[in-house]
This record gives sequence, structure tokens and C-alpha cells, in this order.
Amino acid sequence: MTNEREPGGAEAVRVAFQGELGAYSDEAVRQYFGGAAEPVACRDFDGVGVRTMAGEVDYGLLPIENSLAGSVVASYDVLAATGLHVVGEIISPIHHCVLAIPGAPADAVARVLSHPVALAQCRRWLAAHPRVEAVSWYDTAGAAKEVAARGDPSTAAIAGRLAAERYGLAILDQHVEDRPDNQTRFLVIARPDSPLPRPAADTSAGMKTSLLAETANVPGALLGLLQPFAARGVNLTKLESRPAGQPWSYRFFLELEGAADASPVRGALADARAHATSLRVLGSYPRWPA
Repeated sequence: MTNEREPGGAEAVRVAFQGELGAYSDEAVRQYFGGAAEPVACRDFDGVGVRTMAGEVDYGLLPIENSLAGSVVASYDVLAATGLHVVGEIISPIHHCVLAIPGAPADAVARVLSHPVALAQCRRWLAAHPRVEAVSWYDTAGAAKEVAARGDPSTAAIAGRLAAERYGLAILDQHVEDRPDNQTRFLVIARPDSPLPRPAADTSAGMKTSLLAETANVPGALLGLLQPFAARGVNLTKLESRPAGQPWSYRFFLELEGAADASPVRGALADARAHATSLRVLGSYPRWPA
């Protein structure tokens, strides 16, 4: 993919994301693509991959990790199960609010709905409100939508301000995340023949590359895969293992600094292939500025 697609133009850029309109992923779509984006809501992560691969949308957006809760493993599985490429990343600040129907008193809340990853980012608030039951929901904005539909003052949601605005909810508490620097990193995905997106923000901080690899289940196999990058001074920024096709076998998702076709990354990849049963370059893309 060498051509770039402008964020503006006559046609809106359709971008699939997991969740309802008003979700943090919806916000990230708009942040990355600017006013050119038409966010397309999907019920689950697999739906993002399917719709992107089928050409129903131009791009997809997957949350890959959160600075508090860690990796979003379902997103890794979508990358492994499809032929989609990684063509961009975005790091977005996440600030959670407790949302309820207008007029609901804070002391009436008995349960709070939200995505499990969001709940994991708000452990301190939940611990400070032990009588409030935390209920897992498929999406933060979906939780807000459900609270608005129920009209029950005892049910609240943990979601963002955009969700509060979209579903007409009141903010009972804000910044309930465990740390004020809470952030989620998202990957932009596309079909192999898609033009590269041009993000609305400046991404001149260098390049990154994502890989997917499998090794034989023998001593030293993972060391052999990783050693060429250290030997050539290539910095690995991420290593994640996920179950592969056979029981107790694993595939590895790696991220590194630099483009795949640039030296010394090119040489490290050539050496690493000798220690892998499979190695796929998922894509090289601009690094999001810190």
C-alpha cells in the first residue's frame, strides 16, 4: 500500500469500530480521521474484521491496549484470523464518567454497567462504592444507551462525555479512572489493497512495524526469534502471546520501531524468519506522537 487517502474529499471515509456510537472507539475514529470519518458501529471485534475484510468499510479501528488494564486480546485474535494489515495507530486519552438518567440522585445508584476493560480502569471508584454492583456490558456507549432506555435511576453506566451527550444522560461523577493519564492505543486496519490513510494529526514521530509469528515448541525457539532484533539494535516495543491452532501452542504479536523495508529492520526480519515456523509482517505505519 503506497498511495495515501486524504481525510477530506467528496466521499466520507467509512471506519468500522466495536461498540455503539458515542463509544471511545467512535471518538478515536474522529480523532484520527477528522471530519472525513463516517464511524460504522459493530457489535463485536470480529464484526470489525469481517466488515473491513469484505470491503463494506474503508478501514477498521481496534483497541489494542490500555495503559491501566493492559492488552485487549480480542483485537489480536482478529488480526491473526484475517489477512488485514495494520496501517496506523492512535493513542487516545480516556476519561470515564458515571452516567445516569437526568434527575437521578447519586446515592440511588445500585449497579453500574460498562465494558469489562473500562471497569478494570475504575477499580478505585468501585472500591469506594462497595454497594454498587459492577455489571459487564459489551460496550461503554452501549451501556449508556441501555441506561437511557431503562429509565431506572438505580442503574448507571461508566462511559465518556460523548456517550452522555448522545444518549441524554446526566454526569454524576467524572474522571473516575484510576489514573488521570489513562490512555488507550488503537490500531487502524485495512485490506491489503487499500490506500494508506492520512491521519488528521501530525504523525512525524517515525515508523513502527507489527508482526505475527509462530515458532516450534522447542527450547530456545522464542529466544532465536527475538535475538536478531537485539543483535541489530532494533527496539521491540510490544510482545504478546495468544493461543494458536493446536492446544498449548502459541503465536506471538510483536511491535518494533522502524519500517520493515528499512535497514537494520530488514536484516533482523530475514534472520528471525530462520527461527520461525511462520512470520507475517502485518504492516508498517507512522508512530503516534507521545
